[in-house]
Amino acid sequence: MLNGVSISVSEDDGDVAGRTRARARYKRKKPWPGWRREFLRRVVRTAIRWWRVLLFLPAFVLLLEIMRVGKKLSDEDRPNLTASAKEEESPRNLNRLDPMTRVVHGVREPCLKILDPEQIENLGFPASAEVDFPAKRLLYKVDSGEHHVEGNVTFLQNNGTGRFNSFTGYQTLDEREQSFKVNETAVVHCGFYSEKGGFKISGVDKDYMQTCKVAVSTCAFGGGDDLFQPIGMTNASLEKVCYVAFWDDITLSSQEKNGKVIGEDHMIGKWHIVVVKDLPFSDQRLNGKIPKMLSHRLFPNTRFSIWVDSKSQFRRDPIGVLEALLWRTNSVLAISEHGARSSLYDEAKAVVKKHKATPEEVEIQLRQYQLDGIPDEKRLYGKKALAEASVIVREHTPSTNMFMCLWFNEVVRFTSRDQLSFPYVLRRLKIPRLNMFPVCTRKDLVNSIGHTHKVKPLVRQTS
Repeated sequence: MLNGVSISVSEDDGDVAGRTRARARYKRKKPWPGWRREFLRRVVRTAIRWWRVLLFLPAFVLLLEIMRVGKKLSDEDRPNLTASAKEEESPRNLNRLDPMTRVVHGVREPCLKILDPEQIENLGFPASAEVDFPAKRLLYKVDSGEHHVEGNVTFLQNNGTGRFNSFTGYQTLDEREQSFKVNETAVVHCGFYSEKGGFKISGVDKDYMQTCKVAVSTCAFGGGDDLFQPIGMTNASLEKVCYVAFWDDITLSSQEKNGKVIGEDHMIGKWHIVVVKDLPFSDQRLNGKIPKMLSHRLFPNTRFSIWVDSKSQFRRDPIGVLEALLWRTNSVLAISEHGARSSLYDEAKAVVKKHKATPEEVEIQLRQYQLDGIPDEKRLYGKKALAEASVIVREHTPSTNMFMCLWFNEVVRFTSRDQLSFPYVLRRLKIPRLNMFPVCTRKDLVNSIGHTHKVKPLVRQTS
């Protein structure tokens, strides 16, 4: 009873209320179990702690995928890109005069310390640096009219065939061995063995070459390279130095097609062009060794010579180069060290790998060198045992002339890869006053252009 009013509740009404309350409790959401809440908290804490890693991981995966795709495209396009790079290399390298430098003991220095033009203008030729070499006089073997026996086993070397001919003379193995035993008067094979041997030069060109006291020479046989004009010389050098380029008819034809026509004075720019007839070898690379190694035979009155491969542009004053590499160092021969290797045996492996000679040819050469007791050493007389030989600077003395003759005979007998035979001849002849300059000096001497055309083989006319 509330305030005098009585309210009665029946049993049925109470049951309904109870059922209602029960249904309300049944619809309520159950809370998450404790282990789930703890797991979620740990995930959140871990994400907060390592958010940087989680942020960069997708970027890293994306970078890897880009690199994979890029490498695939690069491999597919590599030949085209390489050809394009070669095309762009020549214009960049041609006519550059800026000096090459290197770091020595933490200080950057020029690779070639050449005199100023004013000092070069006043230079005179010094006395010869030739000393302490047994041979004082050199005689060259010529055709005596004796019949050569082709079956002479001491002569045959390259699998029963040889490249000796009427130009080189037919040097036997016994004569080869005797040539390294130096006497006061040395008699050696040195090309130009017979009048029928080839390498014919006109009388006008011979007369010109006999006037040269200093010669800078190059050659391009088989149309393999263009003619690059020398740069960087002083007026004094232009008056004292002959620039001579040796061509064959193939190169003459290809250069004329490119607009380079020889004038009536036999000149193209600063180069006197000598067109050689009747080359003695089918191998054009071997023909190129004649002006490279036998310049003392081509220029009989020349005292100093500089050889430059046709794939390069000579870019320094010749008289300044002679002073820096010969006169200043009291040397008679200067040649650049090999940039990649030091051992002739390592070079032999590279020659075979790059298909520059057959394995059989190289094996014959190495076997002979091993029989002659040549060790696998990377240093020779305190210097690198392997030369690069694209630039050769020398005084024409008995020692350098003899060295070049014996070197030439080796490339005729074995492979034409002169890097293999250089350390052999140097070890056996023991030439004094040698200056092997570093690679960076060679790079300062020339602008490297590279071979521009494929060499055309020499096709001989058969009667």
